[in-house]
Amino acid sequence: MKEKKKVLILCTGPRNCVPTQRLKYEQYLDQLEKEGYSFTLSPFQTKRFWKIIYQPGHLIEKVFWVGVGYLKRTFDLLRLPFYDAVYISLWVTPIGFPFFEKMVLALNKNVIYDIDDMIFMNQADADKGFIQKLKGKKKPLVLMKEAKYVIVCTPKLEKIALEINKYKNVIDISSTLDTQRFLPVPDYKKKEETIIGWTGSHSTIPFLKTLTPVLQAVASKRNIKLLVIADQAYEMVGVDTEFVKWTSENEVQDLHRIDIGVYPIPMNEWSLGKSSLKALTYMSVALPVVTPAFGTNFRIIEDEIDGVLVNNEEEWVQKLIELIDDVEMRKRIGIAGRKKVEEQFSVKANYAKYLKVFKTVIGI
Repeated sequence: MKEKKKVLILCTGPRNCVPTQRLKYEQYLDQLEKEGYSFTLSPFQTKRFWKIIYQPGHLIEKVFWVGVGYLKRTFDLLRLPFYDAVYISLWVTPIGFPFFEKMVLALNKNVIYDIDDMIFMNQADADKGFIQKLKGKKKPLVLMKEAKYVIVCTPKLEKIALEINKYKNVIDISSTLDTQRFLPVPDYKKKEETIIGWTGSHSTIPFLKTLTPVLQAVASKRNIKLLVIADQAYEMVGVDTEFVKWTSENEVQDLHRIDIGVYPIPMNEWSLGKSSLKALTYMSVALPVVTPAFGTNFRIIEDEIDGVLVNNEEEWVQKLIELIDDVEMRKRIGIAGRKKVEEQFSVKANYAKYLKVFKTVIGI
């Protein structure tokens, strides 16, 4: 029997926790193992660190776990030469200069780099905190330049990576959904109370807040509830809100409670690095989604065919009320969105792209 090719994965957090891992490469590991690859995962964050990292306080413990992360990475450097390739998600270490990134590149030439965000940008709004200022913005640029293959998730990131990568090996693979797990909602019914849903994390709650005047206006005209599925509680002023803590086990069940999904994003350059994952999530369970006419939303949505694109607050209100009142419209758009995900943004539709990357870098 042919010996398997060994790949060390350097990632941010534990398996099945981080969206950038969970809905990208993690979904493909079992299939890739059947092709002759063997994977060792090395997350920088332990499960305990992942649990507390975004909670207030715990400063001493957080500093301790950061130290543990750096010790793990030092051990990773020692074992890197014994692997056929290394797969890096976002960064090797989070803080300071790209020392560890350069060491990885020196110790193993077969590097696959997976980036799904504009983390190298200086964001005036998002990066106000002290810890954020410590983050190494040059790390992704070094990895994009030297990696044997770069995996991106938007046309904007693809353009940047192609300009930087010295091998010109860049592939655009969107975040994807396992359509065998994300099943369609069972029915579409006219109800006394319409559930408008949003799923996200603490870092994107500020985007949900921008919909406050929109949902307040809709709530003054129709009976709605905002269902927030996230890792942090949130209540919108003037709108009946229910918070549900996100869990992998209940994710699909919670999504099935929604009638209309919303995906608010800022219309700026930073958003051009986003793959519209939340919109795809609603579409995967056959829900209609309303989102700004911007960025990769144009790639995944044909307006009023498999989703709804809006340009301003007035259109947000108008289209949400239209979908609340028209159940058949919700059904038609939801079913078409599900079909789009199955054909273009599912694990099944994108597996061959991942396999191509591994075959190119280390063979089989």
